[in-house]
Amino acid sequence: MRPKERRETGDGDLFRSRLDQIIDLKHALVKLAQAIDWRFLEGRFGEVYSDKPGQPPLPTRLMAGLAIIKHMHNLSDEALCERWVENPYYQYFCGEEFFQHQLVFDRSSLTRWRQRMGEERLQALLQESLAVATRTEAMKPTDLSRVIIDTTVQPKAVMFPTDAKLIHRALERLVRLAKKLGVDLRQSYRRVAKLALIRHQRYAHAKQFKRANRSLRKLKTYLGRTMRDIGRKIVGDNELHETFVRPLYLAERVLTQNRHQRGRKVYSLHAPEVECIGKGKAHKPYEFGVKVSVATTLRHSRGGQFVAHVAALPGNPYDGHTLATVIPAAQELAELAQSEFELASRFVAAPESNQRVGWLGRADLGV
Repeated sequence: MRPKERRETGDGDLFRSRLDQIIDLKHALVKLAQAIDWRFLEGRFGEVYSDKPGQPPLPTRLMAGLAIIKHMHNLSDEALCERWVENPYYQYFCGEEFFQHQLVFDRSSLTRWRQRMGEERLQALLQESLAVATRTEAMKPTDLSRVIIDTTVQPKAVMFPTDAKLIHRALERLVRLAKKLGVDLRQSYRRVAKLALIRHQRYAHAKQFKRANRSLRKLKTYLGRTMRDIGRKIVGDNELHETFVRPLYLAERVLTQNRHQRGRKVYSLHAPEVECIGKGKAHKPYEFGVKVSVATTLRHSRGGQFVAHVAALPGNPYDGHTLATVIPAAQELAELAQSEFELASRFVAAPESNQRVGWLGRADLGV
């Protein structure tokens, strides 16, 4: 079912004042809300919905406005929900006409909406931001003709991975899942595994590595016994086997991987896609997350520097190899943003011979 989109009705209420009567209409968020083409976002995000019966989803302006505010102020989902209830400007930006004293959405709705839209459709927010910047004269159209492309790391909220922590966490997840599904284990190893983890950390801190490795071997033994015990208990039960196949696979990878292993490793059990990336930072030699390519305007515009393109690069590719895909994508996004406000006539496509790629992440993009 499609969402019931919000429209400005102008209706009044005898016992409540409208938000546009109690807030400053010159506020930055109010001006931004009036400049954004919400119907364009409704059209792009509405492609994922169908006309089948069911509970209608939340309005597009509400979810898109929340996504913009979240990244504008670098807020977590929890902090965004807390501020939305107490901030009338946030509510007006998301399409509310009267002040709401309670959340009109659930925190988990933010995650589900992002997953449903996907990376490709969320590019519409970036496209609309470029269009708004040009319409409000915060950026000249010619500023998009040259961009700087660089990569960084989008960190993931994971603990710093060590062999002992990963093995202990894998054991905990298997024991918890077995208890939930009623699989009777011979021994859970909860108490002794926790003691072995504590001893390993203390011995490693004291640089007593022989004793630390002894405790690590105990943890590996406990995990291996639990995996074999679960494997024997689920033989012949297809439903249990399908439930345990992924946890057992991750536990096997954690158990067999070593420090000097080449190739992909498991750094987090709840997010196995996390990669270890070294960008040469003195204060942070290694970061755990995913590599991200960001293209910004070379010229400092009237409203600041604008992001012209952003994309995740899973697999930790070499920076120079990403330009072949990032440059055309950035050019396409710039052209889409330009055509939205009918300024395509100011742009002339440059020949391929004029596109110059410089070292250290800088690229001149001929548009």
